[in-house]
Amino acid sequence: MAQHEHVRVAVIGSGFGGLGAAVRLRREGITDFVVLERAGSVGGTWRDNSYPGCACDVPSHLYSFSFAPNPDWPRTFSGQEHIRAYLEHVTDVFGLRPHLRLNAEVTRMTWDTGQLRWDIETAAGTFSADVVVSATGPLSDPKIPGIPGLDSFPGKVFHSARWDHDYDLRGKRVAMVGTGASAIQIVPAVQPEVAHLTLFQRTPPWVMPRMDRAIGVAERGLHRALPFTARARRGFLWGIRELQVQAFTKHPDELGLVEKLALRNMHRAVKDPALRARLTPDYRIGCKRILLSSTYYPALTRQNVDVVASGLAEVRGSTVVAADGSTAEVDAIIFGTGFHVTDMPIAERVVGAGGHTLAESWKGGMQALRGASAAGFPNWMTIIGPNTGLGNSSMILMIESQLNYMADYLRQLTVLGGRAALDARPGAVAAWNHKVQERMKRTVWNTGGCTSWYLDAEGRNTTVWPGTTTEFRRATQRVDLAEYDVIRPPLPDGAGPAHGTRSGAEVGA
Repeated sequence: MAQHEHVRVAVIGSGFGGLGAAVRLRREGITDFVVLERAGSVGGTWRDNSYPGCACDVPSHLYSFSFAPNPDWPRTFSGQEHIRAYLEHVTDVFGLRPHLRLNAEVTRMTWDTGQLRWDIETAAGTFSADVVVSATGPLSDPKIPGIPGLDSFPGKVFHSARWDHDYDLRGKRVAMVGTGASAIQIVPAVQPEVAHLTLFQRTPPWVMPRMDRAIGVAERGLHRALPFTARARRGFLWGIRELQVQAFTKHPDELGLVEKLALRNMHRAVKDPALRARLTPDYRIGCKRILLSSTYYPALTRQNVDVVASGLAEVRGSTVVAADGSTAEVDAIIFGTGFHVTDMPIAERVVGAGGHTLAESWKGGMQALRGASAAGFPNWMTIIGPNTGLGNSSMILMIESQLNYMADYLRQLTVLGGRAALDARPGAVAAWNHKVQERMKRTVWNTGGCTSWYLDAEGRNTTVWPGTTTEFRRATQRVDLAEYDVIRPPLPDGAGPAHGTRSGAEVGA
């Protein structure tokens, strides 16, 4: 077991959020930090998701850090291997390797009210930190539904985010469960080599063409020689998506034209009326994530593919049974059923000032001040927290905004001097959440007539940001101390209150 290590900041996770936080800490002059990573390498979701066909559905030049432009993206929409290589490059260029603690999965984080610090238990030893930045991300823990009989299935079972590369799919009868962003990439990638593919589709997605192409040598050379051209390209991609936001957040009826384009895309590839009927969504486009693929629909028309317009309900030996009663004999079951987004497992491991976990605090729905701070969890921040997701643009834009907030949070602690902690006031958290949820009522995600992974078990949208990335950047530019209690160590001889001395009155919602 490694020795105990105390640091100024502990970052949890080494995906885009964690590595971005690490770079920002160094740029702020803070070098006393560690990045705790449960796996043996960096990359987050782009390390874990290595399934056939895995790629990003956001253009490469927008899906990268503004402070680390990459002129050498090989395609307009880059594949998993290129994005993972980019993150390894960022790790090296910004000197992050000495800060990494790999194979150090966090099992418990507990706030020490006397010392004003976080005590962190990991698989690689114990740590303590003045501040914790949790960047585990919402797409990190796969979700496999509880299917009766699945445990007794004699074949191979795995999730898309835990792809078994040792298992050869060639000539196998395969069940693909789910029709989300991963599934529409997997299906066309494996269809040519499997004996038969049965797709279990609980809800058909809206699919638009994927306008992907190789970026030529001359184009990449231009971006290297004249960096402003890459910045202009990024700015154009960003601007187009900013203009699209109002249709998602304020005027969902304007998306009707986009629906027509999506239907035309399907009709070009699918000639069978019965298959078209099964693939046609009955909800407003944008309510669930709009998927991009130019190969998904053609793959579904092949002779060795069956589309079952129903979810997987039961497994009987080698027989998979759909909710509509149809059956198929299969050798392997692949789940593309998403992740624990609104019930992130890390929340079970974070114990705050009152002795309760973050999961208990979020029992009525996730909420955090400006997507970062939860009441009762001092000096704890999250990257890609509640209501910071996007439905049409790059999450890197949101991450960088949260990094601005993190940097100012640490500056405020420095200005306060001595031992101090900031705890988001319950009234401020409630006021922020109320404003977000009021704006959410008009959005396509709440009014589009679908059930999506954006919604929690109670039907609340605790995932998506109901505005532009510009609005979010303004909202997270600075920390407003009026929204926080400043906590000092307890008074001597046990005279202080249980969780430190607080300054400032409660702010109502």
